[in-house]
Amino acid sequence: MTTDPGELLARAPVRIDFGGGWTDVPPYTVEQGGCVCNVAIARYATARLAPSGDGIVIDEEGRVERARRLADLPVEGGAELAKAALRRAGVDGVRLALRNDFPRGAGLGGSSAAGVALQAAIAAWCGERVVADRAALAERSRAVEVEELHVAGGSQDHYAAAFGGALALHFGERVRAERIPLSREPRAAIERQCIVVYTGESRISGETITAVLDAYRARTPRVVTALARMRELAEQMIVALEQGALDALGGLVAEHWEHQRALHPRITTPAIERVLAAGRAAGAYGGKALGASGGGSVLVIAPAERAADVRDAVARVGELLPFTIDEDGATVSPAPVSSAR
Repeated sequence: MTTDPGELLARAPVRIDFGGGWTDVPPYTVEQGGCVCNVAIARYATARLAPSGDGIVIDEEGRVERARRLADLPVEGGAELAKAALRRAGVDGVRLALRNDFPRGAGLGGSSAAGVALQAAIAAWCGERVVADRAALAERSRAVEVEELHVAGGSQDHYAAAFGGALALHFGERVRAERIPLSREPRAAIERQCIVVYTGESRISGETITAVLDAYRARTPRVVTALARMRELAEQMIVALEQGALDALGGLVAEHWEHQRALHPRITTPAIERVLAAGRAAGAYGGKALGASGGGSVLVIAPAERAADVRDAVARVGELLPFTIDEDGATVSPAPVSSAR
């Protein structure tokens, strides 16, 4: 049952994952315990939800689908996440517009950010205050992916989108999310010295994710060793962020990439390696591909005195994605009347 609160605008940030990705994926989480260190950035997925006098309308980045009611829309064919979220919540007779201010398939956790924004908008539409419980918001978003869309993957992206800021995430039977305090100086250092470059390639395939998980279940030594070290490095990254030690963080991220790329041959690509090589040649500490990889974006971390040189070098082989840190996480508010529909 909805309260028809009028037009709502919800947004949720994407993230930079410094380390520990893949250890947030079951069954590793419950069998070994995972750890992820990430930070939300001020690039957003937005969901605009409004009453509709003309059935159901879903506008995903300009691609519009209409039907007399939600049940009449095809399950596939686009906007699958939005359709699944609305169906699960029983929300019909609305107009929903989805937008991103980042490239699709950039390895920044964009689909999870969209999922969290959708859940925030739907909760507000139904008169709930789920944004007050950010862990519940993350879990609702994750549940749609797992139970409705059967997406393989972890939870870290949903928590980054829901909480914002820098996070220490610990995964077991339950998820423990702790904010890493960032004072003005280390925050500015991250924004200046951490450089995100989009390769223009689409991200890793579900087949590769399944192959890595199957190798873990088979206890393939290469994969088990890599995952264990990636978890340890994430724990050390948390300490480095707490201390504002960007030089230490750069070295840890560089080592993490060596283990991450060892999980499967398709995790790295020539475009990823070109960005990393250009960064190192210009004086970077190192870097890694973001997300599960196989394309998407690359993080390069530079010393303060070489940041401009590194930025110029990697810009020659990829598209820079400037960012600032998001501290708010998911938000929902009445939509401005003047905003474009």
